[in-house]
Amino acid sequence: MPQNAPLNLRLEIALLGVLACLWGSSYLLIKIALGSIPPITLMAFRVALAALFLLVAMQIHGERLPRDSMSWRRLFVQSLLNSSLAWLVLAWGQQYVPSGLAGVLNSTSPLFVFLITAIATRGGSTSLVKTAGVGLGFLGVLLVIGVDALRGVGQQTLAQAAVLFGAFLYALAAINGKKLAHLSPLATATGTMLWAAVTLLPLSLVVDQPWTLTPSFNAMLAATTLSLLCTGVALIIYFRLIQTLGPLGVASQSYLRAGVSVMLGLFVLGEQLSPTVFVGLVIIIVGVALMNVRAKQSSP
Repeated sequence: MPQNAPLNLRLEIALLGVLACLWGSSYLLIKIALGSIPPITLMAFRVALAALFLLVAMQIHGERLPRDSMSWRRLFVQSLLNSSLAWLVLAWGQQYVPSGLAGVLNSTSPLFVFLITAIATRGGSTSLVKTAGVGLGFLGVLLVIGVDALRGVGQQTLAQAAVLFGAFLYALAAINGKKLAHLSPLATATGTMLWAAVTLLPLSLVVDQPWTLTPSFNAMLAATTLSLLCTGVALIIYFRLIQTLGPLGVASQSYLRAGVSVMLGLFVLGEQLSPTVFVGLVIIIVGVALMNVRAKQSSP
């Protein structure tokens, strides 16, 4: 019914905001957890606990994992793009890149989605409205994080390239996720986390020897929250939004995510919100809205 279209769109946009909040808060949780847990082991714990959580959720909802080999091959590719490989390169790069610059580079996935889609379709699926949304969103991120963050570009080039490559992988994941539309969001999230766990757990055992670690209570609490909420719950929402808002729409949350991380700094760390940051947040919201205009027009 046409009356339901605005309600459906509002639900998807609300879920987009929830996803941005979950993934935006993950930066704070990762920072806390890294105080006593090495990056590879932290990511291995993140995906392993998330996989267990999602398996329990599947049992509760009476869903089953796919049984065909094609689906599992596609899930493996998705796990590399969206979790195991993407998170590893980001974690490595962020050891050497200032957080502000990392935030700018990491928020570029909508730009990559837009460019990849434009090249693949020879501009057929692009529009001035979406183009304006992509540009405004990135401008808003620069204002929120601070243009000064870009002054470090060119220093530690390899680490910066790793962070940027992580954003590129996120863009590919958003596009590739459409190939899993025949699976439910819960089954897709579970399958990708199982593959990520199979990939990262052996690497953690070899590199970090986690049985020798003594993580603090705060680090474990942060890692557990990261696994259950910012990974398990977030991925269910993420794969739903790929089906409803499309790759560019779901990628737009990375702009919102940058704003969320700044807001957490305001409320959790006591940082101050300047007028420039406030303007940037408004521009981000406008940009995200423009990137999702097509979803509104095509809603049933």
